[in-house]
Formats: sequence, C-alpha cells, structure tokens
Amino acid sequence: MVTVAAMRILAHQGGWDEILFVLAPLLIFGGLLALARKRVDQMEPDDPGAGTSDPAEDREGSGPS
Repeated sequence: MVTVAAMRILAHQGGWDEILFVLAPLLIFGGLLALARKRVDQMEPDDPGAGTSDPAEDREGSGPS
C-alpha cells in the first residue's frame, strides 16, 4: 500500500519532481567543484613568483663564479 501512495505522489506532479532529478546532481557536482577549487587555492603558495624559476638558468652559472 505504501508503494501505491508513493507512486501517486511522484506521478505527474506538474514537473517539479522532474526538476529535482536534474537539479540534485547539478547541485552535488557544483558543490564538489567548489570544494575542490577551495582546496586547490589553499595549496597554492602565497608568492606567485615562488618556485617558477627555471632550473636550467641556475645550473648555467648566471651568478658570480
């Protein structure tokens, strides 16, 4: 009897239930993307120039000998 009641609730409710089937995954993936972006931003160094030097320049002896 419960399944019949549940089927009546979800059957042809004017489209709001179909909207939930689309919005729920979009909201979940959007939340996961925001969380991942936040974690990546936290991992980046504060100094944007840090760690971007070319190691080949350091080996060639660009400094005093």
